[in-house]
Amino acid sequence: MKISNILKVSIFALIIPLMLISCKGPDGKFKLPGGDARKTPADPAKRVAQNLKEGRGFRLNDMVGNAGKRGGVFDFASSNELWRASLDAIDFMPLASVNYSGGIIITDWYTPNNNINESIKISIRFLTNEIRSDALDIKVFSKKCNPNQLNCITLEIESDISKELNKKILKTAALYKEENKKPKDKKKE
Repeated sequence: MKISNILKVSIFALIIPLMLISCKGPDGKFKLPGGDARKTPADPAKRVAQNLKEGRGFRLNDMVGNAGKRGGVFDFASSNELWRASLDAIDFMPLASVNYSGGIIITDWYTPNNNINESIKISIRFLTNEIRSDALDIKVFSKKCNPNQLNCITLEIESDISKELNKKILKTAALYKEENKKPKDKKKE
């Protein structure tokens, strides 16, 4: 028990000088907490800029190596022609999952022609945001159920649907890209 008390006292004796040293200013004098309101801007953004300029602050981005970079990269944003064309091509189907940054669109099960025993599901994965033939990975799934809807079989099917869909998306995306290249007329006021 004496050893633990001696250990506690020695740790406390080491920590106190460290805390007192940290209260000293750059000139070696002890300073009171707070600052002079006349020397500190009222605007928080200006205060942060002043503190960083004087070396009294840091940003985690600077430590990680992302200095100067703000925000993220969103390659599959809504202004992307392939993305817009894909959503237009499957706009008749309900969507189960749409992830811009992950580059994937998954539809919900769709039953064409009121046949409740058969339905399809489509997933579109974006491999690149360039308009080219290998930019998309389109998979079509078929679900066939017996009349009582208890036993269903789900399979990925190789059909012309994925090829036709790929072709339609690429054509529409090319049209969107051409529209974006044209200079927009400025409205005269």
